Parts: sequence; structure tokens; C-alpha cells
Amino acid sequence: MHPFDEAIELTPLGKDRFRGATSPAYANMVGPFGGITNAILLQAAMLHTERLGEPIALTVNFAGPVADGDFEIQAKPVRTNRSTQHWSINLVQGETIQAVATAVFARRREGWSATEAEAPTRLPEPRELPKISLERTPAWVSRYDMRFADGGLSALDGCEQSESLSRLWVRDEPSRLLTFTSLAAICDCFFPRVFLRLGRLVPAGTVSMTTYFHADQALLSAQADRYILGSARGLNFRNGYFDQTADIWSDAGQLMANSHQVVYFRE
Repeated sequence: MHPFDEAIELTPLGKDRFRGATSPAYANMVGPFGGITNAILLQAAMLHTERLGEPIALTVNFAGPVADGDFEIQAKPVRTNRSTQHWSINLVQGETIQAVATAVFARRREGWSATEAEAPTRLPEPRELPKISLERTPAWVSRYDMRFADGGLSALDGCEQSESLSRLWVRDEPSRLLTFTSLAAICDCFFPRVFLRLGRLVPAGTVSMTTYFHADQALLSAQADRYILGSARGLNFRNGYFDQTADIWSDAGQLMANSHQVVYFRE
């Protein structure tokens, strides 16, 4: 089993409840990588017998640090309409809620479509760029093959920068067919933008993150296990919090997902 699938594996406990456990392969500096928590919460809805359609939005509020060990997921469809379904999903350890999520699923209907956002251009091919160095990085970083065109950790030279833009090719390591859950995780693979602005590592953690899925299953299947293109930047840094926005594109230039998050930091 792929390490990602092991990490998001859930055992049904009855109606609306699942049991899982944290994976050392996706450990972060404190608790698990936020992206894997996103994926686990989404997986509970994906496995639910009452699920309708495919995910179009996922919001996760990280209420507290997830401790190593077992957890329970409570996933419940709170309203189902003709084409949309709204979910409430919680991650619980003991009596404490560690993450609170909402999700929207939908049945997509073919119709007029257009994209106004523009994919990054003039980037080298993935094979022309080196893999990110894993020296002194948390365990989860080794679960991704990341190849930065700009804005990588090598830019952390101790000097404050004027912008926080990163562009990179990324895929699971080892490679894996792209799914909604792995896309939800990859949307959080960008290092905190404050690292780049300050030019150094500082304590930081996501407080809330929303992911919008533009890809459907057909687009995910067409992408298979090839590299996808990501870009991220921060828009505002103020008094201990900043926002971070990211786009994920297929290698054919189709927008697959975008995300927004608010992050706390300490200088």
C-alpha cells in the first residue's frame, strides 16, 4: 500500500463514524502535516455510504494540534439537495475536537466552462530541475517529489525578501495516481510564505484552510501520476497572521484546484 493510502486509511465504526491513526511518514514539526489532515477529513466523506457526487469545496479549521496516535472522524451529511450535498466533519481525540471541517459535494453537469486564471509559463520541465533537498526537513516533505523553479527553501538566506512567490512541479513520492484526497493534501505542500519573506524559519501553523476543487474525476484520471504545477504566494502579513493562496495546474495547463489559508506566525 502506498504511504499516502496507509495514512488516510479509515475503519468504519458505525453510522457517521470512522477510526484512524496518525502516520509517522507524514509527521510535521508539531503533529501531522496539515495536508494529510485535510485528506483524512475528506476521505471520511468519500467513504460514507450516503455520499453524493464529487467534492467541490473543503474548509478545515485546525482547532488544536493532533497528537500522535488514534483519532475518530465524525462525518455527517447535514443537507442533501438535488445536485449538492453539505457535510460536517470533525477529527476527535478523546473528548477534544482537534479539527473542524465542512465540505460541499456536487454532481457536475456538462456545460459552458472557462478559465480566467493563467497557468505559470516558461518553467523548465520537471526533469530539468533538481529535487528539493530533504536535509533537516520534517518527514512529510520526503513524501513529495518537489522541483522548484523559484521560491524554494534554498532562498532562505537570512535576508528579508520583497515577495513570497513559489512555483514548482510536484507529485507524490513514490508516484501515485492523483485523487481528490491527494489533491487536497498537495494544496498544502507549500511552505509557509513568511519563511520566504523573512528569509528564515519561524514558528508558524495553519489556522484555517479552504480548498476549491475544479477538477472532476475525468481530469484526475487523465493526469494520472504525472507532475502537476503549483504556485503560491502570500498577500498580507500583519501582527502575527498572514494569508496564503495557491493554485494547482495540470501539466496540460488546466486549473485543478486552488486554496486559501490563514496562518499564524511568531518572529
